[in-house]
Amino acid sequence: MRIATWNVNSIRSRIDRVTAFLERHDIDVLAIQETKCREDQFPGLELSAMGYEFAHQGLSQWNGVALISRVGLEDVATQFADDQPMFGEPEIVEARSIGATCGGVRVWSFYVPNGREVGHPHYDYKLLWLERLRQASAQWLAENPDAQIALTGDWNVAPQDDDVWDMSVFEGHTHVSKPERDAFHAIVDTGYADVVRPFTPGPGVYTYWDYQQLAFPKKRGLRIDFILASPALSTRVETAWIDREERKGKGASDHAPVIIEIA
Repeated sequence: MRIATWNVNSIRSRIDRVTAFLERHDIDVLAIQETKCREDQFPGLELSAMGYEFAHQGLSQWNGVALISRVGLEDVATQFADDQPMFGEPEIVEARSIGATCGGVRVWSFYVPNGREVGHPHYDYKLLWLERLRQASAQWLAENPDAQIALTGDWNVAPQDDDVWDMSVFEGHTHVSKPERDAFHAIVDTGYADVVRPFTPGPGVYTYWDYQQLAFPKKRGLRIDFILASPALSTRVETAWIDREERKGKGASDHAPVIIEIA
């Protein structure tokens, strides 16, 4: 079974790329972030025609997450915790998480808050969001150590120096600050493994390149998209890769898909 995660940066603008990607890589489950649309705007007809089921959470033209599966889509949840952190005025639970059981694997699609800048209220929200996710994901393993769980998505954290094209450029900024990295590693420490890195070691391996200043051809990227697997799922991973080619061409997302294949 192949599971992928991809920040598409607008599903309506890139539905043709998504359907082509699903077919080209023979994907069974795709976790999507930043759909940028409401429920009634999600382009589900194209996916249904290919034999995929889908679940989507989108509240406006911002954020939005989805799961697309051809191996089942059961027990859909749009929050990973009843007390999931909120943001905004008035405060709401943003469309940043969706989970479902697909082919026996509990797959989550996360769009972790960006943080904006260190010290900003959105940064505090990001850290709180990650801490609550740590608590929830640790509880899932405590309840069932053999659980098959994939925590996927755009984490908006570059956990290692190798995950940034030039650390000096990001000094004092979000994505690389110690509290953010500590929050990411805390989730790993509960038992979840980055199952893609062993197959795609750095440095110079990225999943995101800004649209500006020719970042992609100059190889000025960040590695911020990950699949973290529970212990039971980690042992089933046979290979993993990043589809850097998908970042090329007209109308590409600024993120590349990340894919794992499990036995």
